[in-house]
Amino acid sequence: VQLQASGGGLVQAGGSLRLSCAASGRTFSSTYVMGWFRQAPGKEREFVAAISWRAGSIDYGDSVKGRFTISRDNAKKMVYLQMNSVKPEDTAVHYCAAHPSYFVDSTRPRYWGQGTLVTVSS
Repeated sequence: VQLQASGGGLVQAGGSLRLSCAASGRTFSSTYVMGWFRQAPGKEREFVAAISWRAGSIDYGDSVKGRFTISRDNAKKMVYLQMNSVKPEDTAVHYCAAHPSYFVDSTRPRYWGQGTLVTVSS
């Protein structure tokens, strides 16, 4: 399984950004749970959001609730993270992750993407 994250960049506080993650590989299943984590310099990896394959279960980290929205397109094997009202503290490398069962912490996912950097200027 390969996960390719994209969409990171520089954005001003209060602005919006949309991250994308493309899944590929012979063993990838559209039933996999997909999600996002992030890691800021000097900090531990933090859970951002997760979505089950039919979007029946969706969870967000406390720091992004009400601002970020996770979605997925199973036909395209894509997962997205719409980031609105971004803050300087959202600055981090954002990682896409996938796992056969549900997860809300960084110890669980079996597959990880390479990360995309989001920088929010004040």
